[in-house]
Amino acid sequence: MTGESGRATAGDGTATAAARGSTVDGVLRRSARRTPARTALRYGDRAWTYAELDDAVSRAAAVLCATGLDRGDRVGAYAHNSDAYLIGFLACARAGLVHVPVNQNLTGDDLAYIVRQSGSTLVLADPDLAGRLPDGVAVLPLRDADDALLARLVTTAPYDGPAPDAEDLAQLLYTSGTTAAPKGAMLTHRALVHEYMSAVHALDLKESDRPVHSLPLYHSAQMHVFLLPYLAVGAENTILDAPDAVRIFDLVAAGRADSLFAPPTVWIGLSQHAEFATRDLSALRKAYYGASIMPVPVLERLRARLPGLAFYNCFGQSEIGPLATVLGPDEHEGRMDSCGRPVLFVEARVVDEAGKEVPDGTRGEVVYRSPQLCEGYWDKPEETAEAFRDGWFHSGDLAVRDAEGYFTVVDRVKDVINSGGVLVASRQVEDALYTHPAVAETAVVGLPDERWIEAVTAVVVRGGEVSEAELIAHARERLAHFKAPKRVVFVDALPRNASGKILKRELRDRLGSE
Repeated sequence: MTGESGRATAGDGTATAAARGSTVDGVLRRSARRTPARTALRYGDRAWTYAELDDAVSRAAAVLCATGLDRGDRVGAYAHNSDAYLIGFLACARAGLVHVPVNQNLTGDDLAYIVRQSGSTLVLADPDLAGRLPDGVAVLPLRDADDALLARLVTTAPYDGPAPDAEDLAQLLYTSGTTAAPKGAMLTHRALVHEYMSAVHALDLKESDRPVHSLPLYHSAQMHVFLLPYLAVGAENTILDAPDAVRIFDLVAAGRADSLFAPPTVWIGLSQHAEFATRDLSALRKAYYGASIMPVPVLERLRARLPGLAFYNCFGQSEIGPLATVLGPDEHEGRMDSCGRPVLFVEARVVDEAGKEVPDGTRGEVVYRSPQLCEGYWDKPEETAEAFRDGWFHSGDLAVRDAEGYFTVVDRVKDVINSGGVLVASRQVEDALYTHPAVAETAVVGLPDERWIEAVTAVVVRGGEVSEAELIAHARERLAHFKAPKRVVFVDALPRNASGKILKRELRDRLGSE
């Protein structure tokens, strides 16, 4: 656990250790010294060179410290995407504060839980969201206010306090809470910088790339797999408020964007947009997907429309920074459902319930060892002990590893369906349903059933006319009958968090009570 300083381990770092370590804010500082005049970031009408962005971070760090915050204090971030959001995160890192990103869609008890459980003494918030915060929480507006963080930069001298240590906590990264209450994964500067290096290496990130960042910056994938690693290599970045299809198409057509990350739900939306088939998207060179499983039929449709586009499958979870494995563009053929091989600083294996490694081709739980891993869960020693066993982090993901080292995720441990005593992987059923042209989106869950223990239930968003009987028959043509859905429920939309991950726990709770 951590002490008052926010360190993950006991003892103070020496000046020598700090000089040898690498910190999150140092990633930007090095790029600013290497290419000071190069454009680092665009948001709306504002543009920042690397030198300007680095200076803004130092001034913002001084603003934060002037509020009375001490090294190791937690600072919540409850705001929309913006340049100010990024500056606030890096300012926390530079001042030795612990950044706590909060999903801007949370309200009520869910919001209060993270703010209070983390012990955040200040929250950086956009004015339109600040009123949702629990009473008694100190708030500093990020933007659009006279006293906002951005507004104070011009009157504040740059931060000149002590530098953070590589072993200091940089962030409490709360898990998405799809199966249980969110837990704050404790990420150190050292862990995140290792993850940035893994991302640069595995995803072929280049200074010449022009990435667009449209997913929420509170989420680890957009911030730590793409935005920070791209700042590390000196690329020109564009931040959008949200993944707006027309805005993305416009940027690509204008030559302002050639790299995009999005979860499968967003790629599905882009591919179904009326302009997707007609716009000139030839400048788009790199397509990254992740955060949840990409249905193979959807990926095949995208590749058919954009044959020259390089697709990368990114897989991982918050606790590992979050990138763990990557399937590169030259590795998709013949293994479209694979999530690839471990990245530079990650060691992974597949184990049985006793923790023993299983032979290749055998299903088991994925476990990790890596300098990218979190130090445990904030103020949750029992959950930490459960996740970190026998020297490995237990991911909760079921997968199969092949003889060449490629991993294929079968399901989450808690999403496997026990149908009549036989285990059914929900992903296999989903892939079968996605081959029907009238299925726009689907999620398969197990619901309590007197006969089957759990009945395989498909929740479907229709993209055309189709009946429950037709979909069940369609699945039975492609699956063993015991794997086919016993029931199909049609809905207008699937519940998901802001990163695009479908909330199967919510579906089980909702449908199980009907």
